[in-house]
Amino acid sequence: MTEEDVEILSKEVSFSGFFKLVTWRLRHRRFDGGWTGEIRREVFERGHAVGVLLYDPARDEVALVEQFRVGALAAGMAPWLLEVVAGMIDDGETPAEVAHRETVEEAGQPPLELVRMLRYLVSPGGTSETVELFCARVDTATMGGLFGVEDEGEDIRVRVLPADEAIGMLSDGHIDNSATVIALQWLALNRDMLRLRWR
Repeated sequence: MTEEDVEILSKEVSFSGFFKLVTWRLRHRRFDGGWTGEIRREVFERGHAVGVLLYDPARDEVALVEQFRVGALAAGMAPWLLEVVAGMIDDGETPAEVAHRETVEEAGQPPLELVRMLRYLVSPGGTSETVELFCARVDTATMGGLFGVEDEGEDIRVRVLPADEAIGMLSDGHIDNSATVIALQWLALNRDMLRLRWR
């Protein structure tokens, strides 16, 4: 099926602040060929994001950022998370430009090269947000310290870890946010390719 199999009856902005909530009324074609009745859904509009896994192929290390996340606190989980570098795409920016900007802001140095991993929907049952993931070649020998944009309230610590240790954190549950889980799983599958490409 395609978008032609959806009839949008109305879209109404229910809330608009830092985020936006849009109420959709629609119906769509069923798998049996018929049509559903009217469906009402709220869609959380946040924009689209980029995530960047920082990888040093020579040292076989990754750099992750650690920062406070209120959503984790609200979920009853530890609120300081180890994550990939990430940021929202502003109007007129390409995902690669965001990857470059955020790597400088959150880790203190620009990527030496970028490889696109994939793009995915964060939670398509309730939000339109997508995340585009990149792997960035970096020199971890010179990485570490505290970063972030002060007027955005960022307080970010860079942590450098052996790649095997970071990937192992997937099994013990220490990495518990989707972008970082997906990026480290991608690295586990593609590490040999990256080390050949970036040697």
